[in-house]
Amino acid sequence: MTVSLRPATDTDLPAIGTLHHRSRAAAYAHLVDPASFDARGAEMMAAYWVERWRWERDTHRLTVALDGDELIGFSYVGPSETEGAAELYAIHLDPSRVGTGVGRLLMIDALEALRAYGKDRAVLWVLEGNEVARRFYDRGGWTPDGATRDDTVNDQPVTHIRYAHSLQNSAEH
Repeated sequence: MTVSLRPATDTDLPAIGTLHHRSRAAAYAHLVDPASFDARGAEMMAAYWVERWRWERDTHRLTVALDGDELIGFSYVGPSETEGAAELYAIHLDPSRVGTGVGRLLMIDALEALRAYGKDRAVLWVLEGNEVARRFYDRGGWTPDGATRDDTVNDQPVTHIRYAHSLQNSAEH
């Protein structure tokens, strides 16, 4: 496997939506009703990314991970509503690529991109029950900062935990 990272283009958005849908369905299957993903297909997620990117492309960075020509993951970073922070909004992988090191490459790249926002720290929100993602972020040097928020995934209630990472030190964990 030879993985490369590059900025996303408009032509990537449908594939990003499809991958995002598969990734969420796999990662959240034990947290929300899996059938709720059937009602919100990949086309809906692709439309979401087309619209979101239209409004955020000037202030956010969307990066794709490729194995050859195949899109296998992406990350999304930008400004945050959290005071003094930039935000890692997403790292998603094709479910078959979890544990292969692609997520780590995306995280390292995202941390570098987050530094460009000139903030002292980065934050992200992760579902409280998503133990795989929480271990991934723990290993990457992120730590829960005590903030939580209640939200929904596919109209089902979930709790998110905020993690933080210092951006003052350029050394990676």
